[in-house]
Amino acid sequence: LYAFPLLWMVCTALKDNTEIMRMPPTILPEAWNWNNFPDALSEFPFFLYLRNTLTIVSIQMVGNVMSASLVGYSFARLRWPGRDVWFIVLIATMMLPGAVTMIPTFIMYKNFGWMNTYLPFTVPTFCGGAFNIFLLRQFFRSIPMDLSESAKLDGCPELGIFLRIILPLCKPALATIAIFGFMGCWNDYMGPLLYLNDETKFTLTYGLRTFQMEHDTDWPHLMAAATIISIPTILIFFLCQRYFIEGITLTGMKG
Repeated sequence: LYAFPLLWMVCTALKDNTEIMRMPPTILPEAWNWNNFPDALSEFPFFLYLRNTLTIVSIQMVGNVMSASLVGYSFARLRWPGRDVWFIVLIATMMLPGAVTMIPTFIMYKNFGWMNTYLPFTVPTFCGGAFNIFLLRQFFRSIPMDLSESAKLDGCPELGIFLRIILPLCKPALATIAIFGFMGCWNDYMGPLLYLNDETKFTLTYGLRTFQMEHDTDWPHLMAAATIISIPTILIFFLCQRYFIEGITLTGMKG
C-alpha cells in the first residue's frame, strides 16, 4: 500500500507521453524508456541544486545534533535553578504550528538581512529544536547516574563526562535526530520558497517545482526527476532503519 505511489512514479518515469495518456492506464510500461532519466537531468541544473541541498543538509545535521545533545544533557543530568520550568516552556513551544511563526520569523530574518542566503536554514539549527532536545533528554535519563558519578570521582570534568561517556552511549538517538534532520531538510519546499530568489541557490525540491512549472505536461521527465530526487531519502531510511527504530524504542524506556 505504501510502496504503490513510488512504484507508480518509477513506472511513469519509464513511459512516454502517449502511453501515459492511454486509457485505461497500465502500471508497467510497454517500452522501457531509460533515456528519460538522463534527459530529465539535462533539462535543469540538477548537480548545482544537489550541491546546494547537500550544503544545507550537512550544516543542519551538525547543528541539530550539537545543540540538541548539549541542551538535552543539561535538562537530563545537571541541576540548575528553574530547570523544570524552562523544560515545560520548551515543550510548550512544540504546540505552536508553523503557520503561526512563519510571518514573524520571515520579518525577523528580513530585518537581519538574511534574505537570499542559507542563514535562515542553518543558524536556527544551532539554537536547538524542541523535539530533538526532548528526545535526547529522555535518552539521557535512561543512562544510570552511577556512570557520571564514577567519572567525577576519577576527576573527569562535566564536559569530559558528556563527550567521553554519555555521547558514545547515545549513538542510536543521535542517529535518529540526524535522520529526522536529513529528511526534513531534503524535502523542505516552503523554506526555499520564502527565502531564496536566486536560481543558483535553489535546492532540489524547489528546483523540481520550477521544473514542474516549465514542463507541466512532460510527465515522464517530471517523474524521472522526482524519482532521482527521492532515491537518497529512500536509501537513508533503509540503511539507517536499525538505528532509527533503536533510538525511538530506547528513548521511551524511561520517563
